[in-house]
Amino acid sequence: MRTRLISAVAASVLGAAACGGAITIQPPAEPPTADAIKQLWVDPGREPRDLFWGIGGQQYAPKPDATYTFKERDAAGFSTKYVVKGPDGVEWNAKIGPEAQTEVLLSRILWGLGFHQQPIYYLPSWTMDQNGIKSTISEARFRPKLKEFERLDEYWWWQQNPFVGTHELSGLLVVLLMFNSTDLKNDNNSLYTFNEPVDGATRWFVVRDLGAALGDTGKLYPKRNCLECFERHGFITAIGDDKIEFDYVGRHQELISMIRPADVRWAAERMTHLTDKQWRDAFRAANYADADAQRIITRLKEKIDDGLALRARPVDQATR
Repeated sequence: MRTRLISAVAASVLGAAACGGAITIQPPAEPPTADAIKQLWVDPGREPRDLFWGIGGQQYAPKPDATYTFKERDAAGFSTKYVVKGPDGVEWNAKIGPEAQTEVLLSRILWGLGFHQQPIYYLPSWTMDQNGIKSTISEARFRPKLKEFERLDEYWWWQQNPFVGTHELSGLLVVLLMFNSTDLKNDNNSLYTFNEPVDGATRWFVVRDLGAALGDTGKLYPKRNCLECFERHGFITAIGDDKIEFDYVGRHQELISMIRPADVRWAAERMTHLTDKQWRDAFRAANYADADAQRIITRLKEKIDDGLALRARPVDQATR
């Protein structure tokens, strides 16, 4: 089954969407098989995943005392990013600013729930050598470029992919909404390929750019990583027989129509599987203060309880 990927043919559709038009939600002709679902989500199993080091473990982590050589600067988008090379030859993308913490945190949580993620780390400060001049740079999200994780140049669309209509895809959206993720653009999604199956699949559908979260939602530079903003936002605002509304004013409102009450409950149930240690480790990995982490976790667990309170109708249980 082919997914909808960016191409010259689709450029006009995306151009219309960028001007405010919604992209049509298009389910696949046939529902995905259990093996196909593994391209997006796998059961993480009984043994809790290590949410401090994440999928890459300690072996891929950047060395905090190393000097990283400047290659180029990317000022496009909300956050400034540097491409740097470590002393061992590994190339890194280092994102600085308020998205650094949120991106690492959400990546850890999604991976803990069974959604695919690439290795990603946080450094509270680091040293960069640019043309022989060394300087200390503020906090950064460090993402390595690894031959073990081959990312394609194409990206996948939320609205048209093999998983539209599944709990797994809609549940992924629900988790992002719980964190007030507000930049649900298609070009924030990535495809990875492997020669041999990794976590059950040779092809991964990944939400890669996760930084615009834990703050306000909105279309024009909403605050990221703002504790007070996150706490004042609601979650579920209305429930119908087979639809649900959220306190969300970010990009691509049409995505909300994909979510049903049963999907919210599915996501909430998966989030209850995270242990207290996993919650703490995910926030430690992103260098959150304990008090701030606890406030965020408390609010998230309130949202989880709201999701658990929803009851799927018999038709949901029969058709999903």
